[in-house]
Amino acid sequence: MPKHLIPQILRACAAAIALLAVGLPAAADPPSRVARLGYVAGSVSFSPAGADDWVQAPMNRPLVNGDRLWTEAGEGARAEIQVGGAAIRLAPGSSLQVLDLDDEIVQLQLTQGSLQLTVRRLEADQSFEVSTPNLALVLRQPGEYRVDVDAQAAATMVSVRRGQGEAYGEAGAEQIEAGQAYRFSGDDWRAGEVLASAYPDGFERWAVERERSYAGSRSARYVSADVVGYQDLDAHGSWQVDAGFGNVWLPNRVAAGWAPYSDGYWAWVDPWGWTWIDNAPWGYAVSHYGRWARLGSRWAWVPGPPRARAYYAPALVAFVGGDNFRLSLAAGMVDYLEKP
Repeated sequence: MPKHLIPQILRACAAAIALLAVGLPAAADPPSRVARLGYVAGSVSFSPAGADDWVQAPMNRPLVNGDRLWTEAGEGARAEIQVGGAAIRLAPGSSLQVLDLDDEIVQLQLTQGSLQLTVRRLEADQSFEVSTPNLALVLRQPGEYRVDVDAQAAATMVSVRRGQGEAYGEAGAEQIEAGQAYRFSGDDWRAGEVLASAYPDGFERWAVERERSYAGSRSARYVSADVVGYQDLDAHGSWQVDAGFGNVWLPNRVAAGWAPYSDGYWAWVDPWGWTWIDNAPWGYAVSHYGRWARLGSRWAWVPGPPRARAYYAPALVAFVGGDNFRLSLAAGMVDYLEKP
């Protein structure tokens, strides 16, 4: 193919992709919200929906309905899941499955171990629920919550540090206010046993400290609150104002010749299909939201208006012409790369 035709062809392809993206009926669109495995420490295993095998949990993996996580018992194993305005943190020896996740609902199942939930915002049309073997906990307000499951004793402990929740069982229900803690035993409980609110242990102190670091994120000034993983941009790059694109973020300490979507791998994730999993700790937000633009000799990420709703995408890159060219859909421009 004559090289002088490549830019025109790629721009035409980009325009066609954009038209397809806005032309699909709403019913055909997958959810705009997805969870991210944003932190892994120690031995944490992952099993994707429909699979029987377990693998080492991969950082930056999008989590969808049916995905499972297991943190090995021991002090070092912990994990953090980020979704919209919430963070779910797992203690060692915990088993969690994503039951239902879309634009309106987050439903998780904890069958063993402990989790800490921080819900920063909860819209009127959204619900957040944690199921255990003997109850369903519905969160009524933003706040901080802890759930502990003792599988051997068939018991669930619920602590509400801040917020309000309601526990539902087969034979009863219990409203739990801020500062309260309850133990629910067996499958046929009618009311919870009131517990003294315990002092936070090492796991919960770790969770609170991580949340505190997020609260002071500089990047929150420049991105939509819907962008998952933006907090990781603070330590790995800098913000500047560009005359054409406005606020942009530039990564630090990348290799010479680095380009977006060059350090990671592709994985099939339903219902989106082929999805980019970036290896960089800061790579999730910039791979699935906004656009990349070329500023001189460097790549810059353009997040879009901070007050607009952000929509998740499996990747903002396409491939054209077999293995010869990669098409990056950047804000206001198209970049192309000839592969060796």
